[in-house]
Amino acid sequence: MKITLTKLSTKDLATLAQRIIANNLSGKYPVIDNHPLTQTLQTSYAEYDLVYTKQIYSGKGKNVATADHERDVAYANLKAFLNGYRSLSSAPNYEAAGDLYGVFQKYGLDLDRLTYSSQTAQMKKLIEDLENPDQLQKITLLSLNAAFEDMKTKHAAFEAIFEEQAEANADLRQMSSASSIRKDLEKNLKSYLNLLTAMKDVSGWELLYSDTNEMAKAAKNSDHKVNPKATIKNSGPETV
Repeated sequence: MKITLTKLSTKDLATLAQRIIANNLSGKYPVIDNHPLTQTLQTSYAEYDLVYTKQIYSGKGKNVATADHERDVAYANLKAFLNGYRSLSSAPNYEAAGDLYGVFQKYGLDLDRLTYSSQTAQMKKLIEDLENPDQLQKITLLSLNAAFEDMKTKHAAFEAIFEEQAEANADLRQMSSASSIRKDLEKNLKSYLNLLTAMKDVSGWELLYSDTNEMAKAAKNSDHKVNPKATIKNSGPETV
């Protein structure tokens, strides 16, 4: 039974292990019933599946990026309005726009290009400054209350999702190393396949070997069809 388990993708390794275990539990092969290696394989796969389904990181990265984009847009729109309006000397209260734009300048005009943490720190200070009664009065004069509230809301939403991600990632880091769990599953699968190979000519083992060999061939063929760019992206250093 020729198959290099280390070359299988995360998904294909999980599928192979799952099919082999299901086949073992089908009751079709009395020779393998209650075999200790079967239980070892089940335990190893259960640990692998836990990490595999969570993809070792929280999976909240997309939500964080979306929330960050939304607060960037709210910030950029308000900043752009103030920058344009302050130049219209014929417009009412254009001086107020200039003063408010000055507050944006104070904390940097490129907050939307900073890292998550740096932007969050600066946005918090910017919002606190804009909530000063004098600044709020200018915001009201320019009818920007809704735009300001939108920026505050989007920023608060980002902070909440970012905190959820941080907590989830901290919990996941307490789990055993993902690469270590994969190696354990590979080792136990290899031992199981070696057992079947050694016993393939013994009465009662032929069918089990034949069926399992077909599963191994299917997994091997699936590996050849994998798109090398279709990998799981993680924020952490390890992958399953």
